[in-house]
Formats: sequence, structure tokens, C-alpha cells
Amino acid sequence: MSNNWPRLDYLSWRETCSALQLYLQIAGKYRLAHTPWLNHSWNATFYVTPSGLTSSPIPDGPGIEILFDFHDHVVVGTSGDGRKATFALGTSTVAAFHANLAQLISDLGGTPDFHGQPNEVPDPVPFDEDHRDRPYDRDAVRRFHQALMAVDAVFKTFRTSFLGKSSPVHLFWGSFDLAVTRFSGRRAPIHPGGIPALPDSVTQEAYDREVSSAGFWPGGGGIDYPAFYAYAYPAPNGFRATSVQPDAAFWHEGMSEFILPYDAVQSAADPDIALMSFLVSTYEAAANLGGWDRELLECTHGHRGKVRLPDAERPQKAAPSVSEMVEREDGPSKGRYRIVVDGVEAEMTYSRAGKELIIIDHTDVPGALRGRKVGERLVRQAVEDARREGVAIMPLCPFAKAQIERHPEWQDVLRK
Repeated sequence: MSNNWPRLDYLSWRETCSALQLYLQIAGKYRLAHTPWLNHSWNATFYVTPSGLTSSPIPDGPGIEILFDFHDHVVVGTSGDGRKATFALGTSTVAAFHANLAQLISDLGGTPDFHGQPNEVPDPVPFDEDHRDRPYDRDAVRRFHQALMAVDAVFKTFRTSFLGKSSPVHLFWGSFDLAVTRFSGRRAPIHPGGIPALPDSVTQEAYDREVSSAGFWPGGGGIDYPAFYAYAYPAPNGFRATSVQPDAAFWHEGMSEFILPYDAVQSAADPDIALMSFLVSTYEAAANLGGWDRELLECTHGHRGKVRLPDAERPQKAAPSVSEMVEREDGPSKGRYRIVVDGVEAEMTYSRAGKELIIIDHTDVPGALRGRKVGERLVRQAVEDARREGVAIMPLCPFAKAQIERHPEWQDVLRK
């Protein structure tokens, strides 16, 4: 087992964890106030470094960067004109931290103007009015940072296999999670909002595109242990019932997300592989059930020092031969389309609703056939048959629905 994955016990340091979240919110709100908005709140996040968490440069005054150094347990501010200011992390109050950070920003030539109340925490108290003593467990913070380093490395490797729009690996100080998100490229229905102490406008902007997202929490927010999560928005039909890896992962009804306890990864024979299997399997569930164009969006995992081949130069899988035709098994009330390629069967099932309507209800393309447009061939055949027979199609299956949306020339068969 890798020594890079430390043991974490949320309950033993949750007061320190809560304080650290609020301290990061104060610094994060300063960055948010002085940085032009970037889609999905990406202008507000922090990033893992070998020494802690950084804001990256903030365009205020001469340019300012805020670093939480978890080795020396200090907050370090640096400016573009060479100035540096620090103050210690330790037992304190939120109000004292707020005052210290404001002074640090002023010392660096910046303007410490930003929103003064926490987000996404229960019973928020304005920062400058929160005088409750907060502990600071240095060893727990070090272990948390060590875990962030290990998680960050796996998340970044996972990110290399996606050519579509993807977030950086970054830490959101509101929910206090390290996250990476993939996008299908399609618009999403407006999010209902309702996240405590967070404006609905922020939530709705964050989720205005279809996503498959995964992340890591140190604990809290409904679970009393560190864990990985994965969700899709909007969640396609059948998502929660999908079998994902590794075996310790499960669907959490209360949170409507897949959860993988950190301990299951930390204690695995190879923690990196255990976490990667969770990231890949939950993404594939979202992409397959949601009808994402995986052939267009994906590539192989990146390798160190090796340039990825452009798609035009990549070895292409052979297309199914002419003999591998789509077959149809049609019955009075139900039927299916099937195709067998290299001994592997893919199918699309449908039901009849009277003489003039068929309902496509499920598509199953095994992993061995992904990227070969087998599912698209099944839908195309159904469209061609519908035209010939003079019937309409209702695509309840998310994959079939997405394929027809992607092909306007097929939409004449949709039920009006």
C-alpha cells in the first residue's frame, strides 16, 4: 500500500476542519471579489500545491497570491512587486483570521473588500462577528494535505483521457471539496437551486450544462467520514441503479450521489487504481446512459513525456464488416434491434403503442464495442424502418433520444 495515502479520521479533527473551511472561504471570497467571473465559478477556486493550497494570482493591486502553507502552518501572501506578508495558522477565531487576512492584503498593496458572510455552511455567522475559539490540529492538517496531494494526482491523470470541456482539478471553498468535472457539450435543464446559504443564480450558472462530476470531501455535509463522490446532472434514467467500481462504492439516497469511503481507497492494495476505477465507472455510467458522444469526447490516458497522437493519426478500430448487419426481431408488442460485432452483441429494445407508434426504451452497447458507432447504427435502422412503415418513434431511452437530437435529419419520425 502506498505511503502517500494517510489515514484520516474526520471526527477527530472536525472542529479544525470546520475552521479551515471558513478560513479558506475568507480568502476565496477575496479572490472572487477581484477576479472576472469564469464559467461555473472557476474564478474562485483553490489549487493543491506541494506545500498546501493556493489561490493563484489575484488581479488586485500589483497582483496578489494567497498560499495556505500546511508544512509551516502559515498564510503567505506575495505580490507582483516583490512584497511578502505572512501570519500564523493556529488556534484562533474566524474574526481574528478575517482581520489578519485583511491586513495582509493591505500590506501587499491590495484592497480587502469582499463579501463578509460564509456560504454552504449551517447557521452562517458573519466572519467579523465570529469570535468563537477554534482549535487547529497541525498533524491532522498535514495528513489532510497529504491526502489532497494523492487525490489530486489521480484526478489529474483521470482528466487526461477527456478531450471535451473539463474543469481543472480544483478545491471549492464553499462545499470544501476537491473536484473534477466533465461536460457533454449539451445544455442542461435549469437547476432548482436550494443549496443552503448559496444564491440560486450561482447554482444555476454552475449547472447550465450537462455534467459528470467527481470529488473528495474530508467529511461533513451529511457523512461523518472522508469520502469520494460522483454524480451526474441531470441524472439519466437508470443512473442510480448502475453497478460501479470498486465494490465498496454505493449509491447514497439522501445525497443522490455515488459514494466511495476514503478508507476503502486508503486500505486498498493499490489506492490509485481503486480510485481510478470509481472515477471511470461512474463517468461511464453517466456518459452511456446520457448518450454522450464518447468517441468525440474521449482519448487514451496521457503518458509522461509522450505527445498524444492526433485523432487523424490514431490507429482506428476496424468498422463492422458488411456481413455484420443490424437484425430486427419484431413481435406483436415488443421487439429489438441487434448487431453482433467480433462475437459481441449490442441491442436496442422497443415496445409498440398501437399501430402507429414504437417506444425505444433501452440501448445496451458493451464496452468492447464503444467508439465504433454501433449504437448509432441501431438507432439509424429504427429510423429507416419507421419511415418505411409510416410509424412514429418516441425515444424514452436517453441514448436513442440523444442520437436523434444530434441528427436533425432523423427527427421527422418523432411523434408530433
